[in-house]
Amino acid sequence: MAMASAPHTPLAAAAISVTCSSREEDEEYGGATSWSLSSGAPSVPSSRGRRPQPYRRLLHDEARRLRLQRRGQGAGAETPRWVRRTEGQMARYIEDDRAGHVHGRHVVAAVRAVRATASRPPGSMREAMASFVSKLTFREMCVVLREQRGWRQGQEFFSWMKLQLCYEPSVVAYTILLRLYGKTGKIELAEETFLEMLEAGVEPDAVACGTLLCAYARRGRHGDMMLFYAATCRRGVSPPLPAFNFMLSSLQKHRLHGKVIHLWNEMMESYVVPNQFTYTVVIGSFVKEGLLEEATDVLRKMRRSRFVPEEATYSGLISLSARHGRREQAVRLYGEMRAHGIVPSNYTCASLLALYDKNEDYSKALALFSEMEGSKIVLDEVIYGILIRIYGKIGLYEDAQRTFEEIDRAGLLSDEQTYVAMAQVHMNAGNYDRALQVLDSMRSRSVKPSLFSYGALLRCHVAKEDIAAAEDTFRLLSKYGLPDVFCCNDLLRLYVKLGQLEKASALILNMRKEDVQLDEGLCTTVMEVCCKSGMITVADKILNDMHGNGVNMKNSTMVSLIEMYARNSISVIQEEHSSSKALYCRTESSALSMTLKSLLDTPGGSSMACRLIRKFAREGSTDEAKFLHEQLTELGVKPEDSATATLIVQYGQEQKLQQAQLLFKSASASFPVGGPVYNAMVDALCKCGKPEEAYHLFTEMVDHGHTRDAVTISILVTHLTKHGKFQEAEDIIHGCFHDEVELDTVVYNTFMKSMLESVPKQANYTQLSAYMIA
Repeated sequence: MAMASAPHTPLAAAAISVTCSSREEDEEYGGATSWSLSSGAPSVPSSRGRRPQPYRRLLHDEARRLRLQRRGQGAGAETPRWVRRTEGQMARYIEDDRAGHVHGRHVVAAVRAVRATASRPPGSMREAMASFVSKLTFREMCVVLREQRGWRQGQEFFSWMKLQLCYEPSVVAYTILLRLYGKTGKIELAEETFLEMLEAGVEPDAVACGTLLCAYARRGRHGDMMLFYAATCRRGVSPPLPAFNFMLSSLQKHRLHGKVIHLWNEMMESYVVPNQFTYTVVIGSFVKEGLLEEATDVLRKMRRSRFVPEEATYSGLISLSARHGRREQAVRLYGEMRAHGIVPSNYTCASLLALYDKNEDYSKALALFSEMEGSKIVLDEVIYGILIRIYGKIGLYEDAQRTFEEIDRAGLLSDEQTYVAMAQVHMNAGNYDRALQVLDSMRSRSVKPSLFSYGALLRCHVAKEDIAAAEDTFRLLSKYGLPDVFCCNDLLRLYVKLGQLEKASALILNMRKEDVQLDEGLCTTVMEVCCKSGMITVADKILNDMHGNGVNMKNSTMVSLIEMYARNSISVIQEEHSSSKALYCRTESSALSMTLKSLLDTPGGSSMACRLIRKFAREGSTDEAKFLHEQLTELGVKPEDSATATLIVQYGQEQKLQQAQLLFKSASASFPVGGPVYNAMVDALCKCGKPEEAYHLFTEMVDHGHTRDAVTISILVTHLTKHGKFQEAEDIIHGCFHDEVELDTVVYNTFMKSMLESVPKQANYTQLSAYMIA
């Protein structure tokens, strides 16, 4: 006789058993003995045509009670299952005197008898159950076993069960015992019971396997749990969804998020249909592992199943999206959460505010503050700290100070990050003394400082150029562990600024000893110190380590390093009076070559290197320019003609004709040079008083088909005329007119001046005038 879960009152137990019509009630109860509502004893027999008013009243009262109970529970409220009973069944139901229990009084008595053995010595079960022999069916014995709370009572009663004639090995009884052992933590007994079930020839079903899996999960024995799960899968048994949920929840509580994800994939392969709890746990583990795409994919599946995520689920996804820089996704998730009527938590709002702060979207941050006030969300210290940072970044220093004071008056000021946020606001405003006051106030209130606050204190002392206080703070930082790259860079920059190169070098050597991983900013500072201190070997090792660790630098940083290294190398060689060959050998495998190779591997790197050569040349640093030019050539890269030409022109201005000729010769031997290089060499020869050689080189350039530059033509004709080389000047002029070279006014003026100074002047002038008119 199937029954739903019955209420625990005598009225309800009697009422849910009656659903007869009026005519059926007359036939069933008419002329029979009615029962007293108070005692259940027989009362005066009713007349045949009279309805059993007590039962009808019981039915109405119970229906009213259930309506009140279901009120406000929505569509998912449980409704009782009404059962039709015959006259004999109803009589037996009342005779059992269940007192609101689902089962008869003899079953209730058996349950109490078994539970009473907890106060007796072991082995007293047979004596306690002597009066129940042959009175309990197998199903009723299973009920008695299910109602036990102690593992020993369950074990002994199960042994007694097996001695009864109505007992037959069943997966139901074993499952009940497995659940009892699992709840009381007797995993070994549960394993023995499972083996006994197999030996008895009982095939475990999904519920039995899931019960043992839950027992493993409850006690945190996840290794055994996963082994047993694999064994059940090999037997073709898939645990029910509640077992999966229990396992997932236990794994997540022990922060085994990778195993949660693995078990989720197993569920998907087994086509187990998850519910809302499953989705919530799995998304939480994906969030903890930082797997945004996977978490978003599970969220889409959850939406398709028409489940609404909880606030914690939205909060984790919003925070993870913010950490990955997915601003649009985080805002969209927040809007979706608000559309479902879910009130965000402080953590969710703090994640969004931090994202707005990072992206400098201050208008949206302030709008979110207003929304939080409208929703009456209590602002905590973290949110106030973000507000202080935003005020500082947009220049509202007084508002930041006022907010800080409000937090203090409200008694919320207890986190060091809030103090540091206020100190950073003062530092951004250049008020380093007020920043130090805030940090001193933090220490006076016994707020334990960390690396975060010590880093802010170090920046204050560095900004004030207080080297003693900065060194003391750095030593305090070192007690907490190795300072980060920002602190090291701050102190190094202070040393460089104050000319304390010995201390800077010692700090770099200590960083090398502690194996500090340099970032781009610190690497630039370290290389600057190494170049100024002559620590070439250390610089080589540092750059080797950076390249080995895959640390990439910006092109501008690499150009700065190349410039510093080139200048330092030249100064060292000049001081040691070494030759250019020794310089090349010294730097053949140096940090400069390595950095230069890295620069050339990037788009536009070669042009940036040539730009640096031109910069060196224009500044008069011809040695550095030549050094870098040779490095490019050795690496098999052709320097741009403009870079070579600029250096040759600079040599000519400095009357260094030999260097210009060597550079021109080496450049021509390595790569074909263009017109700008020829023009530059012609200019250098002219400036060094070699117009005849310049004329021959110009003729060679024309023979090679290079473009003649108007400025170079003007310079060459001027110097040829000055040295009396009128015929050569005339040849150049005739060649320009014959080849229709594009000339400007300055060149024409130069030609006229040259013709006028030649002999005979009148004839030359007339000829020139004819050319110009033509």
